[in-house]
Amino acid sequence: MQVLPPVLTSALLDGVPHGFLGRRGGVSQGGYASLNVGLGSDDDPAHVAENRRRAVAAVAAGAHLVTVRQVHGDAVVMAQTAWDDDARPQADALVTRVPGLALGVLTADCAPVLLADPVAGVIGAAHAGWKGALAGVLDRTVEAMHRLGARAIVAAIGPCIARRSYEVDAAFVARFLAQDPETERFFAAGARDDHAQFDLEGYAASRLAGAGVTRIDLLGVDTYGDAAAWYSYRRATHRGEPDYGRQISLIALPRG
Repeated sequence: MQVLPPVLTSALLDGVPHGFLGRRGGVSQGGYASLNVGLGSDDDPAHVAENRRRAVAAVAAGAHLVTVRQVHGDAVVMAQTAWDDDARPQADALVTRVPGLALGVLTADCAPVLLADPVAGVIGAAHAGWKGALAGVLDRTVEAMHRLGARAIVAAIGPCIARRSYEVDAAFVARFLAQDPETERFFAAGARDDHAQFDLEGYAASRLAGAGVTRIDLLGVDTYGDAAAWYSYRRATHRGEPDYGRQISLIALPRG
């Protein structure tokens, strides 16, 4: 019997098939070891396909996986049916009310956000890097769920780069302050002059709250700090590695 990959879940989403998966439990080798699901990586495509299959089996067995070509923007796709991987639309979030679809977002430091209104039968998944979060991808995701009939939305923010690991420069800070001076609270003093430490998880939570989501679970897991458990773009860059793996976060509506 095949052992499925480990899955991190949120109590707020209890009763809704979902999970945040890391890099354990797959078949990829070398720097991609082992559950790399990144279609855009240079990993063996057969390994990526098997890893994606295992991820779905661990969270929502029998569901059809739907993902998007993530571009760090604010576009949201309403998924009404499954599509082939090579036909993925460009977007950074998905919503649906169709059972049997597993919505997936890929990350490697950016914040994966899973959302649900279990009563209305509406779910969403968003990829929120700093660019997408600043552009409003989480706001747009909540709005799209409302259009499908959602009202009492709960959300969980999965493993992402933590403030202690996320040094940014003054120009980065200025982008946020120009949009909203109150975002200053998400920056702490950095070790270097004209640098700061950015709280992506906290900022994502504030955008969700601003969109009307009142129950939010912050898992508080740092992707940069645990190389054995999580892929990290920034860690790979700092180490001079040629490429990096991606992890997946999934949510699906229970069948019948």
